[in-house]
Amino acid sequence: MKSVYAFTAIKRDLNAVMKYDPATRNKFEAALCSSGFHALLMYRFFHFLHVHRYFLLARILSSLTRFFTGIEIHPGATIGHGVFIDHGSGVVIGETAVVGNNVIIYQGVTLGGTGKDKGKRHPTIGDNVMICSGAKVLGPFTVGNGAKIGAGSIVLNEVPPNATVVGVPGRIVRIAGKRVDDVCTDILNQAVPDPVEDDIAALSAKVAELENKITEMQASVKKTDNKNDKTDKGTEQK
Repeated sequence: MKSVYAFTAIKRDLNAVMKYDPATRNKFEAALCSSGFHALLMYRFFHFLHVHRYFLLARILSSLTRFFTGIEIHPGATIGHGVFIDHGSGVVIGETAVVGNNVIIYQGVTLGGTGKDKGKRHPTIGDNVMICSGAKVLGPFTVGNGAKIGAGSIVLNEVPPNATVVGVPGRIVRIAGKRVDDVCTDILNQAVPDPVEDDIAALSAKVAELENKITEMQASVKKTDNKNDKTDKGTEQK
């Protein structure tokens, strides 16, 4: 994830509101009325404080932001630019979560932990990911670039790029717009050999090898017979 100055990130976050929210008519309205933009705006500030080790002040501002916007972002989280949090109520982003650029997050989304991990406990979200309403992404794994997480899904495992995940627990139903069954069929057809065909090919190769050896032996025997015949004829002439 390429880092940018805070002002540039804020500008791109505002542009994301204009791009993804059809209810917003202009940037002035977006700046005044988008709770998701307000939460990200404050995050840029209290994340700066967290990085410079003003931990308590950063947490206080984070709590105030949650009170006013309904969005909880830990100061230690890493969030890229051009991020859009739509509606936002109930969104939770944990301390070690990493959110890429141009990510869309809808209300009720949790980027959290399972309670079993130490250190890196929260997910890493790639660029251009969409996480729909009520989805829970839990654990220190990666959601690949361009992935889509369906509404209400609970995702506990790695998600490949451009995959679509739905359900509880989350399962991959599409990759790059193609159904997983079709993708698996293609992979099997391309990558998994046919054992019967392999056995036939091996037997054919063995038969060919034996035929070559037999031909060589026949040629050798014939050569020996010819040599013996010549020797016998020479003896008779004498």
